[in-house]
Amino acid sequence: MDFTQFSLDPRINAAIKSVNYTTPTPIQQQAIPQILAGHDVLGLAQTGTGKTAAFLLPILQQLTKGPLRQVRALILAPTRELAEQIYQSSIDLGRNTKIRSVAIYGGVGKKAQVDALQRGVEIVIACPGRLLDLLGEGHMDLSHLEVLVLDEADRMCDMGFLPDIRRILKHLPVRRQTLFFSATMPEDIRKLADSILRDPVTVQIGIIAPAKTVSHALFPVPDGLKKQLLMNMLSQLSAGRILIFTRTKHRARGLARDLAKHNYRVAALQGNMSQNQREKSINGFRDGKYDILIATDIAARGIDVAEISHVINFDMPDTVDAYTHRIGRTGRAHQEGEAFTFAVADDYDMVSKIEKTLGTPVERRRLPDFDYGGFVPESQFPQRRGNQSRPLPAHPRQKRKTTQAHPQARPQRRKQFSSSN
Repeated sequence: MDFTQFSLDPRINAAIKSVNYTTPTPIQQQAIPQILAGHDVLGLAQTGTGKTAAFLLPILQQLTKGPLRQVRALILAPTRELAEQIYQSSIDLGRNTKIRSVAIYGGVGKKAQVDALQRGVEIVIACPGRLLDLLGEGHMDLSHLEVLVLDEADRMCDMGFLPDIRRILKHLPVRRQTLFFSATMPEDIRKLADSILRDPVTVQIGIIAPAKTVSHALFPVPDGLKKQLLMNMLSQLSAGRILIFTRTKHRARGLARDLAKHNYRVAALQGNMSQNQREKSINGFRDGKYDILIATDIAARGIDVAEISHVINFDMPDTVDAYTHRIGRTGRAHQEGEAFTFAVADDYDMVSKIEKTLGTPVERRRLPDFDYGGFVPESQFPQRRGNQSRPLPAHPRQKRKTTQAHPQARPQRRKQFSSSN
């Protein structure tokens, strides 16, 4: 089975080959025919399952016919990083057509975005806040809109964008195709979907939980020993890129500085950084300049790097949904990944909720030869039935070959992390 089954324009098929897409993912197999048929679609799937191409390919197919240089498709995204990622995919997949796109988000000047709109584009990929600014200033006409996409809709609501989304909807034609993609479906998201979708086709891939290609492990540790545990852990991991999540901007910055002092190639990604700084961090991580990226949750859905071997939760996330989206940065496109979570005593309830979502106990581990200072990890989070505690493996598992590579993916860097001890 390949992409020729969708009878796409030859120019689009050529672009698909150029980015090394070979076999459609399950959500692409199910969603693309429904979107091409004009149905509203409610897409439910874990991150990293190919949702972007699932809606971009049929949109590009539709836009190859009809007028040019007017906004006919609007894609809403919760973060600048995700908007930029979708924009780059639209460029890659539409490269052989005359279809133009623009990414609209805050944190940068408006002039380049306004100039692109004035030259004429068919696809607008936008974060809600900046989009409303430009609409209010009269820089955009959405009266010809044919397709609306809400990508990572649950995250948009988590970030408080629901009122903005409702304001944007007032600027759109009532008759349109609406595509609604989300990894989770809390009650407010369900109500929003019910209010804007017309007789939708639901496409759900697996349970709404972290991908099966990710293994999970819990490392009980006192808060004061987290940093030293991380240093010791990194000295034992020998390949792949590592994404570390912290709860606060301050901790992300401080931890990045500390790792850099120990000669790790590391960058931080947090909300106080300028857009240019954020892009440098993400692009450096993607291109192999950095082996480690330390981020707050602002990055949980905006990083599309195929070679992240490990996600480490230095701090426990606040919700199960946040855990799902953090972990979704590894184990992407059928590759295997590992998720390590540092847990303190106050995290017990969240661990229970995560295990309920996963449907299985999370394996408890202790780092061998690490001085816990008299602390006994098993006493804080007793091993639950269904798994056996084991030490951290000296080397991460080898990844399987994927059938769909990211167009910007680079060969994995086989760098032995230096010991920090």
